[in-house]
Amino acid sequence: MGVLSNLLFTFMKIGAFTFGGGYAMISLIEKECVEKRNWITHDEFMNITAIAESTPGPLVIKCTAFTGYRQAGFIGSVIATIGIVFPSFLTIYLITLFFDNFLEIVIIANAFKGIKIAVGVIIMSVAIKMFQNMPKKMFPIIIMICSLAVSILINIFSLRISTIYLILFSGLTGYLYFIITNIRNKKIGDIK
Repeated sequence: MGVLSNLLFTFMKIGAFTFGGGYAMISLIEKECVEKRNWITHDEFMNITAIAESTPGPLVIKCTAFTGYRQAGFIGSVIATIGIVFPSFLTIYLITLFFDNFLEIVIIANAFKGIKIAVGVIIMSVAIKMFQNMPKKMFPIIIMICSLAVSILINIFSLRISTIYLILFSGLTGYLYFIITNIRNKKIGDIK
C-alpha cells in the first residue's frame, strides 16, 4: 500500500504543479522517477519517451503508466495515471465553471502570457537534456538534424504536412538502419 500511495502522491504533485502539458511534465517525471526515486533507469525513461512520442495517445500518460507498472504492476500503472490526471481534471473542471469571467481578469490573462513563455523554455530544456543524454552515434544525430530542419521548413513555409509523417519516416528509417546493421554485423561475424 505504501508503494501505491507513494505513486499516487508523487504523480499528483507532478500533475498539479506543471503547466504546459506532457512535454513540460517530462522533465519533472525524469527528476522525480529517475533521479530522485530511482523507480526507472535513465535508459528506460529515454526509451519509453521515444516509444510514447511515436505512438497514439498522450505522451505523459504512457510514461506515467510505464513507471507505475514497473513499481506495482497493473494497479501501479492505474494509480500513477490517476495521480497525474486528477489535478489537471480538477483544475479544468473548476475553470469551466467560471470560464466566461476567468480570462477577462487582467492578472490571469497576463499570467497566461508569461506561462506560455515559461512552457516554451521548459520544453526546450527537456529537448536539450534529452540530446545531452542521447548516445552520440552518427545515425541518431543525422535523423535528429534532418527532422529539426524539416520541422523548421514546415513552419517557415506554413506547409500543411503532419508531423506524423515525419515520425513515421524517422521510425521506418531507424528500423531499416537496424536491419541493415544487423545483417552487416552477422556477415562480419560469419567471416570471422
